[in-house]
Amino acid sequence: MAAATPAQLLLAELTCSVCLDYFKDPVSLACGHHFCQACITQCWEGLSTDFHCPECRETFSRRNLKPNRQLRNIVEASRKLTLELTKEPEVETVCEKHQRALDVFCQKDQTLICVVCHLSQDHKGHPAVLIEEAAEDYKKQIRSRLESLKKESEKILSFKLSGENKSHELLKQLQTEKQKIVAEFQQLRQFLEEQERLLLAKLEELKKEIEKRRDEYVAKLSEELSSFSFLISEMEQKCQQTAREFLQDIKGTLSRCEREKFQNPVAFSSELKGRIRESSQRNASLETIVKKFTDSLSFRLWFCKANVTLDPDTAHPELILSADRRSVRWEYTWQNLPNNPERFDTEPCVLGCEGFTSGRHYWEVKVEMGRGVCDVGVARDSVSRKGGISPNPEQGIWAVWCSEDQCWAHTSPGQSIPLSLSSVPRRIRVYLDYEGGRVSFFDAGTGDPIVTFPPASFAGERIRPIFWVSAGARLTLCP
Repeated sequence: MAAATPAQLLLAELTCSVCLDYFKDPVSLACGHHFCQACITQCWEGLSTDFHCPECRETFSRRNLKPNRQLRNIVEASRKLTLELTKEPEVETVCEKHQRALDVFCQKDQTLICVVCHLSQDHKGHPAVLIEEAAEDYKKQIRSRLESLKKESEKILSFKLSGENKSHELLKQLQTEKQKIVAEFQQLRQFLEEQERLLLAKLEELKKEIEKRRDEYVAKLSEELSSFSFLISEMEQKCQQTAREFLQDIKGTLSRCEREKFQNPVAFSSELKGRIRESSQRNASLETIVKKFTDSLSFRLWFCKANVTLDPDTAHPELILSADRRSVRWEYTWQNLPNNPERFDTEPCVLGCEGFTSGRHYWEVKVEMGRGVCDVGVARDSVSRKGGISPNPEQGIWAVWCSEDQCWAHTSPGQSIPLSLSSVPRRIRVYLDYEGGRVSFFDAGTGDPIVTFPPASFAGERIRPIFWVSAGARLTLCP
């Protein structure tokens, strides 16, 4: 490859790396790179922080553009010189055959010719025009194509900027999730360390209590053993005496032998065992807490948040959808809507516009029960829309039912299981693992699990969010 000429090097220094044209109102960034003011403004459109250089990717906390007047003057002064230096060598202007000026353009052969060539047999009958007319005509064609090329270039630049902004946004979300996980694990570590200190302190107290009672028990038994040893020794000696000596004070001897039987004192009461059992139960409770935390965290990590909106073509005529299709409530007024096959005509239901045939997804729903009830879940796209519906997995619906003070899981036709929750969640997070066939619900406020349905087979069918609203209730999809 040939080395760049000085003119080309100069041109490169005067060209914006975004639009690939001469700098227009050039500005400088803190990293030392220069761009057209319009180009860098477009690159940073929609950003409020973390402004990055399109060339070296250095990130700045605030928008700081310094106009570069010196560079602008150099561009203006060098433009004509650069164009002159980068001009192609002049083409031959004289016909080699006739030594006449090349002032005619043969449109058929698309070549410059002289007047004699035009009249010759080689170009006889060929359409021809003066070179100025031909040049103007082709310039129009080139300009038209140039506009198209510029539009394509702008479109590609738009895609590039959009991709970079999307990547930047995803990285920010990833950093936020990372910080959240670090904070949650830090809280868990602090909690576990505190619980460890408390439990070990209680166990140490129990250890000292057991050792104290052991020492008291052993001392008492040692005392009793010493008393019995002395009595046994005395009786053995008594038996060695003569009959006369032995029978003296026999009544006292028999009395001493007939002392009460030893009663074993209680060494370790049931109260101590109960305290040990209580410590064991607290440890088991801790294990449950940790398991709930890790289950919740691991379940949340690898799911993509879905931007769910409500499908008006499926909404029951008594359901009122908000303009942005993110909120739904029930009204007594029957709306005059077309009874299309997709619409629920008996049950106050509405489906989400979005459907899933693969992947792991989640979305959040704010529930306001008031005096009513509502269902939140997912359904097969083929779920029945006409007549009464029983929301359960056998009918292609996996959902939880919430009132003001209780939650149930729809498990089988006509049966719902009450869920043991400390409080009814106000925001429900729905998780769908399509390949795993798993549908789970979490309290979005606390992160606590609500219920996970047994694995199912979706068999390639589209799965959609479903919402069920009664009078007085309202559901809102969190953006």
